[in-house]
Amino acid sequence: MSFEMNSIQYDVSRKSGITQTFKASDGQNLKKVYLPVPYNIGFELNILTKLNDDALQIVEQILPFFQPAFTITIDLIDSIGEKRDIPIVLESINFKDDYEGDFSTRRSLIYTLQFTAKTYLFGPIAETTDGLIKKVMVDQYSSLERITAKRELRYIATAKALKDYDSDATTFIITALDIQDLNILVNDSSNLSANTRIIIGNEIMLINEISSNTLTVQRGYDGTISTNHDNNSVVNVLNTADDDIILPGDDFGFNETFVSFSDSKSYSPVRRIDI
Repeated sequence: MSFEMNSIQYDVSRKSGITQTFKASDGQNLKKVYLPVPYNIGFELNILTKLNDDALQIVEQILPFFQPAFTITIDLIDSIGEKRDIPIVLESINFKDDYEGDFSTRRSLIYTLQFTAKTYLFGPIAETTDGLIKKVMVDQYSSLERITAKRELRYIATAKALKDYDSDATTFIITALDIQDLNILVNDSSNLSANTRIIIGNEIMLINEISSNTLTVQRGYDGTISTNHDNNSVVNVLNTADDDIILPGDDFGFNETFVSFSDSKSYSPVRRIDI
């Protein structure tokens, strides 16, 4: 059996905009990638046998997988983990039987299978300073008049970390916690304050009050599950430092802020979003 690539051709039927981009992550950095270019790559598989029965036994193990295409998932770009389903189409099957000649000439049977792989070619992968969209701001108006409308309310949403990124290890608990416990005794509460989120293990808690080194908290905050925690478990603080380090692909929540206006500023075509 022999295998070779015999053609490469641009596929206009799968053409996309040459300036369109998408963003992908390598786990740490966010990269900007132009959409790939579609190409059809032709392959040829030749099967050489002495007997037709041998050739048919090989061919019949190949053909059932193609109807007429067999799709495989290929990791096209390792650096961004770009995986795509690539159909491989069986285009044709031909065979040649060299049965003519004298008895000293060797007879050969050659089956030729033509395939087309509908793949993609990527250009350079450029890093971008654009990270996650971590802040969205919308001004709301009570009037639909585009010239005279006055903004009245601004909604601001920012990304909120749901896990600790900077491993601040602000303090640690000095008694074990059951699921029902709402009072936590810590080694040092001097760097903690009320209305601050903390995380122990995978459970996020909200500090309601602080009395000496005892924290009164709300358990299972931000959709996490209240669990038991052993003595000396580390307490990390979730704050803006963690919000700024959220990585692409991680789950996160939202901090929401509403601001009422009294400045009566008129419509600005740059900032206004009608909702």
